[in-house]
Amino acid sequence: MFSPFERMVAFRYLRPRRQEGFVSVIAIFSLLGIMLGVATLIIVMSVMNGFRAELLGRILGLNGHISVYAQSNDGIANYDAIEKEIAETGNVKLSVPVVEGQVMASKNGRASGAIVRGMRPDDVKQRKTIADNIVFGSLDNFKGDDSIIMGARLAMKLGVGVGDTVNLISPKGNVTAFGAVPRVRAYTVAGLFDIGMYEYDSGFIFMPLSAAQLYFRLPEKITHFEVMLDDISSLDDTMDTLLTTLASEKLRLVNWQQSNSGFFNALQVERNVMFLILTLIILVAAFNIISGMVMLVKDKGRDIAILRTMGATRKSIMKVFFLAGASIGVLGTLSGLIIGVLFCLNIENIRQFIQTLTGTDLFNAEIYFLSQLPADMDTGEVVLVCVMSLTLTFLATVYPAWRASRLDPVEALRYE
Repeated sequence: MFSPFERMVAFRYLRPRRQEGFVSVIAIFSLLGIMLGVATLIIVMSVMNGFRAELLGRILGLNGHISVYAQSNDGIANYDAIEKEIAETGNVKLSVPVVEGQVMASKNGRASGAIVRGMRPDDVKQRKTIADNIVFGSLDNFKGDDSIIMGARLAMKLGVGVGDTVNLISPKGNVTAFGAVPRVRAYTVAGLFDIGMYEYDSGFIFMPLSAAQLYFRLPEKITHFEVMLDDISSLDDTMDTLLTTLASEKLRLVNWQQSNSGFFNALQVERNVMFLILTLIILVAAFNIISGMVMLVKDKGRDIAILRTMGATRKSIMKVFFLAGASIGVLGTLSGLIIGVLFCLNIENIRQFIQTLTGTDLFNAEIYFLSQLPADMDTGEVVLVCVMSLTLTFLATVYPAWRASRLDPVEALRYE
C-alpha cells in the first residue's frame, strides 16, 4: 500500500529539524491528546461497566429476579403450596419464602434503623452472596428463635460482635390500655457478613423464618417470595407464566428491573453522556492533527515541488502526508490502549496508592454503595474506542494530504 520511498519521506517529516520545532510540538500534543482520550475512555467505560455489574450482582444475589407479594398487607398464607407451584414453573431455579420488616436495632445506647429478613437457614446457605461473605461467626449457629446474622458495618455502628445480644425494636408495638408499646426483643449475633455493598452491610439483618414470623406476628404467613431464574433473558416470559399459574391466589409480581429501574436508567444515561463528552478529547486531538499537518504542508512546499519535478505523483505525495498524520493517530491510539488496559487491571491498587499518598477517601462506600472500585473491560467497547479514534485521526489527515497533493510545483518554486 505504501512504497519504501513514501514511508521514508513520511517518517522523515515526523522528525523535523530544529527550525521546524513548532510543528513537532503540535504533533506531540496531538499524540498526547489522542493517547489520553483513548485511555480515559477505556478506563471510564470499564469502571462504569464494573460498577453496574457489581451492583447488579449484589442486588440480585440478595433480592432475586422476581418478587411475589400479596395484594394486601396481611401476608401470604398457605405459602408451602404456592412455593411448590412456583418451583414447578419452567425457568425457575429457586423460590424462597421471606418475612420482611423494619426495625430499630440498639445496643449500648447506640441505635440504627435496619431491614430484617426472615429466611430458612437452608435458603440463606444457598445464597452465595451471603454464605460466601461471612467474615465472623458461622451459619451453623443460625437457627432457633433468638439468633441473627447482620452486616459488619451495622455491627460496627452498634459496637457488637459475634455472641453479643442486640435489641430489635419493632415500630408496630403491642396495644395496651395505655396505648401502643414498642415490641422489643433481644437476639444473639451468630455471624457477620460483608458483601462489599454499603447499603446491605450497614442496614440488613437476617433471622430464621420461624423467628421472624413470631416477631412480626405473622403465624404461618410470609410477606413475599424471592424467585431466582435459570435464564434471566426469559424474565418477561417467566413472569407471564407465573401470573397465569398464580392467578387464583391474588398475588402481584415485581421484577428486578421494575424495582431498580430508576437507578439503572440513571447509570445508563450517565454512561452514554460520559462516552460522548470524552470522545470530544479525541476529536480535539484530531483537529490538532489537521492544524499540524497543514503547517507541515506549508513548510514543506518547496520539498513537495522538488519531489514532483523528480517524478513523484500526486497520489504518492498524498500518501506521504497521509502516512505522516495517520502515524500520529496509530501511535497515540496504541499508547492509550496500553495505558487504559494496564490502569483497569490495577485500578484498585492505584486507588489505594493515591489514597495513601493524599490521605483522602477517593471512593466513599457510603456514597458509591461499593467498598472497592470495580473495572470490567468489555472487549467490544475497547475495540469500538480504538476504531473510532483511528477513524477520526485518519479523516483528519485526509484534507492536509489532499492539499499537499494539489500543490503546483511551478508556483511553489517561482520565488525560490
